[in-house]
Amino acid sequence: MKQATRAIPEGFHSITPHLVCEGAARALDFYRDCFGAVEVSRMPGPDGRIMHAELRIGDSMVMLADDFPDYGSPGPIALKGSPVVMHLYVRDADAVWERAMAAGAKPLMPLGDAFWGDRYGQFLDPFGHRWAVATHQRDMTPDEIQEAMAKEMPPECGGGA
Repeated sequence: MKQATRAIPEGFHSITPHLVCEGAARALDFYRDCFGAVEVSRMPGPDGRIMHAELRIGDSMVMLADDFPDYGSPGPIALKGSPVVMHLYVRDADAVWERAMAAGAKPLMPLGDAFWGDRYGQFLDPFGHRWAVATHQRDMTPDEIQEAMAKEMPPECGGGA
């Protein structure tokens, strides 16, 4: 076996999300259709399930596998949700949003212009994962963001309205 010359494999960043879900093959199709994901590799497992897959979304790698609850690897549907939100910057949040909704995603936070300068929305994909999609529209200073938040958010959420 050849010794690795890098601590991080080519094409990866320091942190790589590894999503587990029921129906990983369908999830790969969903991520391809909605996000333009490119499947890099797939390791088949028992009964046609996916033991491990890698896909590229934009400049980032994501690992994906079917859930295997008997081996301590349940997905978010079995867990009745996930506190994790995958944040994805895209060139056209509106186009990604429309594709996701057409493919069965459920809106959690409507897509709109956010006070911090992004076009932003959150949805739940059909496999139980939460996604935020955003297109950065303008750079803002922390003071400008704080001022915009105070105008938009109710006082109990940190705003001053």
